[in-house]
Amino acid sequence: MASQETHGRKVRLITDASFRFTHAITRIPPRSAVAGLRSQDHGDPEIATLTEHHRLYVQALRDAGLEVTTLEALEEFPDSLFVEDTALCLPEVAVILRPGAPTRAGEAAAMAPALASLYRNVVELVGPGTIEGGDILTTGSEVMVGLSERTTSAGVAELAEALAPFGYQVTAVETPEGVLHFKTECSLLDATTVLATRQLAASGAFANYTVIEAEPGEEAAANSIRVNDVVFMPQGYPRTSARVRAAGFDVVELPNSECHKIDGGLSCLSLRFSPS
Repeated sequence: MASQETHGRKVRLITDASFRFTHAITRIPPRSAVAGLRSQDHGDPEIATLTEHHRLYVQALRDAGLEVTTLEALEEFPDSLFVEDTALCLPEVAVILRPGAPTRAGEAAAMAPALASLYRNVVELVGPGTIEGGDILTTGSEVMVGLSERTTSAGVAELAEALAPFGYQVTAVETPEGVLHFKTECSLLDATTVLATRQLAASGAFANYTVIEAEPGEEAAANSIRVNDVVFMPQGYPRTSARVRAAGFDVVELPNSECHKIDGGLSCLSLRFSPS
């Protein structure tokens, strides 16, 4: 990856490493996912369907060229299938995060051994701040972190300190009120292009990016993932997927109805990375 001088210091440019990956880690949904956290009651997920959707998701990652490690279910942690919240994985370093929900506090420690087997550098945040991966968007030039109920300023500051030796620029932005995670309403399509809801686009967070807006009424489509040459989008949002296709991206739609019931999007279900 390249670097540039900013205010007298080198800042690492992430470029296509923000969406080109060789590895992914997922975790089998636990039966306890019926007790998963949620901001609204859309009913409990149907576990057999959730498990099948997860299988299709893992296969899609493999079809995109990734080596996928699927960890065993953690029944004591109902939200443990949402592995993205536990760590930030960059080419040179994996950072073990500190989830802000008390019921999820042990999930990051459970992820650490898997990352230690793949990375030479693993850093663990110790607090007192909290930070979840659902609030972190790695673009072509920076690590953007949305402040939320789960991610605090102290958590962002500790992440910035952990990444400073590796040259990464961390930028804190505001997450709109009532939005669980920053990436609930945005995703990266390429190094400089973002898919976002209208309200998040209007916040000014993406002033330096090209923004494709999710269609009104299809806001959930904003949580998609670019993996190598494919953009994975949740099924059921045809107008937004048409917009992304019209911009020149190859789209594959995946079922996500059961995860959606417990506030989960496609990005939540995997850690995606290329360890150097």
